Amino acid sequence: MTVQRMSLSGPAGTLQAIVETPAGTTAVTRFGVICHPHPLYGGTLDNKVVHTLARAFQQLGLATIRFNFRGVGQSAGHYDEGRGETADALAIVAHGRSLWPGARPWLAGFSFGAGVAIRSAVQADAERLVTVAPPVAHLGQADFPVPDCPWLLVQGDADEVVDARAVLEWVARLSPAPALRVLAGAGHFFHGRLDDLRETVLTWAGG
Repeated sequence: MTVQRMSLSGPAGTLQAIVETPAGTTAVTRFGVICHPHPLYGGTLDNKVVHTLARAFQQLGLATIRFNFRGVGQSAGHYDEGRGETADALAIVAHGRSLWPGARPWLAGFSFGAGVAIRSAVQADAERLVTVAPPVAHLGQADFPVPDCPWLLVQGDADEVVDARAVLEWVARLSPAPALRVLAGAGHFFHGRLDDLRETVLTWAGG
């Protein structure tokens, strides 16, 4: 694995990022951008679920970019209620396209980051989308286009932060709807279930 720690230009200043390329990769044709949980509640690029999503993508042969939203870690700027963070994600996708010309982006996100990934997917022309425990209470249907790329949504049914029933009801209203995988007994942070989460992503993406 080649690991590069980078400062990339973003809409509010530099964005702290980690670029990882699987060993033996000769040409990157797909890359993943992974969005972390809420900046005001300890979310960073080092979050375990974010790390798990990156590892799953790498097992599928993708290079990945994990990054800190504005105001987190060494990233410049201040929290912007999802609007600026969406612009941050799109800037990272653009950087991926400049690093690997012709490569197609996959987007992923956890919790707050899942919401950002959903809002970014159409504009980013994402080839695939993976979202874990999206904050559906804060996602309206009128202010972003529903992604029509292959989309996986993973939700724990014991989530203590995001209401699993609300997620299922939200998915039922979407057209096209994502592929839904509910992990029985999994809480919001997937303690003890990260391997299950990774295998869920691998099974879906490799199928």
